[in-house]
Amino acid sequence: MIRLIPTTRENWKDALNLQVQVHQNHYVPSVAVSLAKVHIRPDGDEYQYLPLCIYNTENSLVGFVMITVDDTTAWSYWLNGLMIDASYQGKGYGKATIESVIRYLKENYYNSKCLNLTVCADNEAARKLYEKLEFSETGEVYDDEIVYRFVF
Repeated sequence: MIRLIPTTRENWKDALNLQVQVHQNHYVPSVAVSLAKVHIRPDGDEYQYLPLCIYNTENSLVGFVMITVDDTTAWSYWLNGLMIDASYQGKGYGKATIESVIRYLKENYYNSKCLNLTVCADNEAARKLYEKLEFSETGEVYDDEIVYRFVF
């Protein structure tokens, strides 16, 4: 249903044009902010930032996601900045992306034991999706957002 393709000098400008619905803007960082994190490394030098464009089977850019990993650990693997363009929402791309990220981590980061993410407490749609995919609240809060974890 989808392909995760690295964000490169060929597709980054297209990724910048992705937009969520207006009421979702405060839930997810812009693609520009996510791409800036690749260079700035706000979580520390031990982290790798993997910005990915999400394409559907028709080769249309439908979204963006960033995976952040510290591969010296078994637990510090994060799904960051998942956004599905407003015109493609409600078609299963978010779920497919999360499942693809989990597969990618299992296949490429053998130390990984889980995938973490954060979500705003009032983002009910996202919380329902994560819980449907068997993510659980950890009880932790990071930058005022609830931490969820999926254990492999």
